Amino acid sequence: METIQESLPDKGMAVEPPVDGAGRPLPSRLSLPAKGSCWYCEKPLDSVRRFCGKTCAAAFDEEAEFTR
Repeated sequence: METIQESLPDKGMAVEPPVDGAGRPLPSRLSLPAKGSCWYCEKPLDSVRRFCGKTCAAAFDEEAEFTR
């Protein structure tokens, strides 16, 4: 049986971001499931939307880029 550290991938391995049909990287927010509230500010939403508006979506993308 292997240890937990052996079963996890190396932190140094390059992980390629998902791309669209034109080869451009997709924003990380597109992989988020709808949860009933904004992923950035927690404002209540319907069960389809992920963000309450463009400002929160842009702020989420900026923060995701900063924390890579």
